[in-house]
Order: sequence, then structure tokens, then C-alpha cells
Amino acid sequence: MASSAAQTAAVVQTEVEQWLDENWDPARSVRAWWALLAGAGLSYPNLDPPFGRGYNRDQVAAVFAALRAKGAMGPPGGLGTMLAMPTILQYGTPEQIRELVPKILDGSHGWCQLFSEPGAGSDLAGLQTRAERDGDEWVVTGQKVWTSTGQTADYGILIARTDPAAPKHQGITYFLFPMQQAGVDVRPLREMTGHAVFNEVFLDGARVHDSLRLGDLGTGWAVANTTLGFERAGIGDASGGYGRAAPGTVAGHLDRACAEFLKGARPQVSQGHISPGTVKRFIAMAKERGLDQDPMVRQAIADLHSRVSVIGWSAKRAKGGAGGRTGVEGPLAKIGMTEALRRGRELGCRIFGADAQLWGPDTATEGWLQELIVFSPGPSIYGGTDEIQRNIIGERGLGLPKEPGPARDTPFRDLPANATR
Repeated sequence: MASSAAQTAAVVQTEVEQWLDENWDPARSVRAWWALLAGAGLSYPNLDPPFGRGYNRDQVAAVFAALRAKGAMGPPGGLGTMLAMPTILQYGTPEQIRELVPKILDGSHGWCQLFSEPGAGSDLAGLQTRAERDGDEWVVTGQKVWTSTGQTADYGILIARTDPAAPKHQGITYFLFPMQQAGVDVRPLREMTGHAVFNEVFLDGARVHDSLRLGDLGTGWAVANTTLGFERAGIGDASGGYGRAAPGTVAGHLDRACAEFLKGARPQVSQGHISPGTVKRFIAMAKERGLDQDPMVRQAIADLHSRVSVIGWSAKRAKGGAGGRTGVEGPLAKIGMTEALRRGRELGCRIFGADAQLWGPDTATEGWLQELIVFSPGPSIYGGTDEIQRNIIGERGLGLPKEPGPARDTPFRDLPANATR
């Protein structure tokens, strides 16, 4: 298959469809299928060779249109591809990139994010987990919380304080942290949905080799901000998706058949996301309930469709790297998505009325809408609260003054406790 970035989207889609005719088999194991996708540069074709094809956004859309048309499983998802991989590609050494990125692309490793702490959520730079040098290794002690997919992760992106005498933003270092070791205790946190996406993680003398430090010593805050930018943009992505298995060695999905994880093969978990497909689903529900001519419902659907469309256009502009960027695309995308979730929740309740309170697989939507309603407050909190996003937009995008606080050069250990939270 040609890899020229000069190909039209139509040519790309045709070639991918031909490739799928030769390679896609739902009976194939997840491990084998993801290895084929990665080997062909089709897991994330926007990446430059050797990991991808250097495709532009239209060509990438054509690749995934071909996958959807064929009903094929998509590439591995999760925090490895969303956060770890782009950060490693930007800051990693050649050895780190060579060792870790291919195993993210083919789903061999699952990842989690070890950022938030019980006393340092909105003020992430106030984190107190410490990493102390011991020869070629670092010994890590502390607690993290709201760690998505921590229970199935092989690695975590970890920020820890390596110099308490430095100002709080300067004494932090970023690590690519092995999760499967003594000294790491992952405890799932069950949500109102009944699922346990989030976890608390206790680190007691856990170790990470210095070769897995990402970036220079004490520059972890800058690296982490890059990761947070990817996270906010990812939360705000309205492109939607299709059935996926969990990457990594822990979940036990790699050696199962792809067919088990295709859309429709198992109940779809509604988390913090509204896509164009979600809007179509709301339209179908309104028609089924005889409300598609109700002016209030029609207005709400039009509003949600407009919001999701704008989110998608903004994401394409940000990925395209063209002029007109604001520098705060991530926070804008995240706020846009959390507002769309609120509007979707209200629309669903308007369509179903009291029936929206019913729970479980025997309800009219098989529990899909109810789970969206219950989970909908979460995205306004995780990834940095909406209030934090508005502060970032105001300070970095609009040049407004920062909120008053201790001098930025104050050593972390000299800050009063309430100034680190």
C-alpha cells in the first residue's frame, strides 16, 4: 500500500478497504489484529513513519471510514495513545521512543495517568508524592487518586516531587512508571454507574529506573502541561468511536477474539462523550416517542447538533496545525464537551420524562441514557475542572492577571499547607 501524503482521501479509503479485505477477520485475536494494524502504519496513520503514514486529517478520516464500513475493530485506545504516546514522542529519548511507542501502538502495554492527589487536585503543582534518588533508580512514595484504568495498566505517566527546596512548579519530575511491581497498591473507586473507571493508587517504596525519566530533572511541570493539553483535547474530541478491547497485559483481552469486542457484541458503556452518532441516537429516540415534532425537543436537538459540530470543526483545526490557533484549544474543547454532555442529559430527560429514572438493561435505552445522565457531572471535574479551564483560557488566552498567591519562587517546603492545594 502506498504511503504518499499526496494521495486523495478517496484513494486512501479504497486502498485501506482492499487491505481490510485481505486481512480483517473477526475471529483473529486482538493481539494479532492490533499487530497487523500497527505494522501497516494504520493504528495512528497521522504519525510520521515508521509509526504511521504521515497522513493529513482527511486521509486519517478516510482510514477510519474504511474500518467502520468494514465493521473492523479500531486501533488500541486509552491513555497510552491519548496521553503517553504523544508526550513520549515530543520529549522522549530515541531509546524511550523505540522501546515504548511500538508497544502502545500495537496494544501490548496499557497505561494510566498518575497526576492527581487527594491534596492536589485543582492545584496539581501542589503534589506531594516524592521521588528520591537511589543510584540509577528513584524510590517513589505517595498517593494518587482518580487514576483512570490504573487497575489494568502496565505503565503510568507519573509526576513526583524530586526537589522540595525548589519552587513548587520547578521541583517536579516526570517518569514513565512501571505499575506491575511491589510497592504499588491500586484500589478501584466504584462510581454511581456501578463501574470503576477511577482508582486510588498508593506508592510505598516503588521504584522507577532513571532511564524512564521523561525530560530533564525538575522540568516535569512543563512536560505535564503538554500531557494535559493532549488530555483536554482528547476529552473534547467529538469524533466518536467503536468497540474496543483494553490494551495491555493485565486486562486479559489480547488473546481473545476481536468479535467479542465489536460494537453490539457487548453493552456499550456511556462515559463522558457526545459524538455525532449520539445526536443521531437522540433523534431516533425522539421519533420513537413521537416527540420529533415537539418544538422544544427539536430546538434542543438542533442546539446539541450545533455544539457537537463546532467541537468537531475546532478539533480538526487544532490537529491541522494551521493559522488561527489560540493556544488554549484543549481547555476550549473540554469545556465544549462538558457543556454538550449537560445539554445531552437534559435532552434525554425531556424525551423520556420519568422513564429516564429507570435503570438497567431492561429500560427503553438498555441503560445507555441513564448511565450518561449519572456520569455526566464527571467530565466537568476530571482532566482539570471547568473552572480551572476557564482560568487557563483567561490567563493564557486572554492575558488576564493570575489570581494572587505566594511568590512563585517560594520553595515548596516553605509554602503553607493550604497554599499547596
